[in-house]
Amino acid sequence: MSVRIAFIGTGSRGTSLLQEALRHPDVQVPALCDTNVENLNRAAEVVERSRGSRPELSPDCRPVLTRDDVDAIVIATPQEDHAAIAVQAMRAGKFAASEVPACTTLDECHELVRAHEEGGSGYMLLENCCYWKHVMQVQRMIEAGLFGELTYARCGYVHDCRSLRFNPDGTLTWRGENTVNYVGDLYPTHGFGPVCQWLGINRSDRLVSLVSMSSKSAAHNVYAAERFGEDHPAAKIEWANGDTTCTLVRTAQGRLIEIRYDTASPRPPAVGPYALQGTKGAYEHAFSEHKVYMEGRSPGHAWEPLDGYEEEFRHPYWRERGDEALKAGHDGGDYFVISDFLDAIRTGVSPIDVYDAVTWSVIRPLSAESILAGGKTVEVPDFKV
Repeated sequence: MSVRIAFIGTGSRGTSLLQEALRHPDVQVPALCDTNVENLNRAAEVVERSRGSRPELSPDCRPVLTRDDVDAIVIATPQEDHAAIAVQAMRAGKFAASEVPACTTLDECHELVRAHEEGGSGYMLLENCCYWKHVMQVQRMIEAGLFGELTYARCGYVHDCRSLRFNPDGTLTWRGENTVNYVGDLYPTHGFGPVCQWLGINRSDRLVSLVSMSSKSAAHNVYAAERFGEDHPAAKIEWANGDTTCTLVRTAQGRLIEIRYDTASPRPPAVGPYALQGTKGAYEHAFSEHKVYMEGRSPGHAWEPLDGYEEEFRHPYWRERGDEALKAGHDGGDYFVISDFLDAIRTGVSPIDVYDAVTWSVIRPLSAESILAGGKTVEVPDFKV
């Protein structure tokens, strides 16, 4: 069955997703949309080389959303536009797939759910971190009961993104503007999504409340002074968001989730961190190392490598298609997220549906609300009610 997909947003991320989708011979790309002509033409050349014909190009997404030859929309614009385009797509009867986060405000969360429920159109959040090999292996170990009853999880997005916030002349990119104008956890789903799946959020458990606090802002100004000079305007910007934001989330079953967001501090690249604690075992991931302790299985009272359990608990996705997945970006995550997206279009069953998308993304506006109120406890809506 041929699947016809239009891509809205053809920057580096949108083009990467486009290339991954075109690896599937049944995918057709009749249209592309972007306000940046250079990005748009580059993406069109990618399609033309792969399919032999050039897609129609548009700087405006509205005519793309009403095309009869489009089944689904992939949204890879700056995050402030994700929700509005997804709502328009679903109301136009298209399957909407969005880059992360799904939305940036509480109102957008509710509007996404309404558009899905009233129109019946499909939706999937393209959260590739949920497909990492170690994340899916830990999920299998949870299902096998190795950790016992789960009580605590830790996750985050701790990644040095200072260079991405400035243009070469010291003006701000959209990522920089985001950090100047907003507070809170601005990019929660990479860490939070996998943890929510581990804990069965929106299935057997739900989020009930959170509290957030933020450090002062310092690292961006130091970076800008060193890169552009101490007298450059970039070195004197007042950043609204602190270098680190920490959020504690409580679930209906009394579990605790700790989230750290820090994209300002200098540090070597490393995925995570992730951690999981249960009554029978624990998982720790930091500095690119994965360790577990399984009571009754681990030798002595000591950590052991997660890899020691890989053969027994490797996820079928990785067992059957792991070699092919590793040809894609983000350690294979891009391969599986696009593959599942294509299956969701055909079946109507999304593995990361609109309720997951808003539950994971609502951390951004609610963390801001808590911080601005001096660390106040904030209730998390149940979007499935």
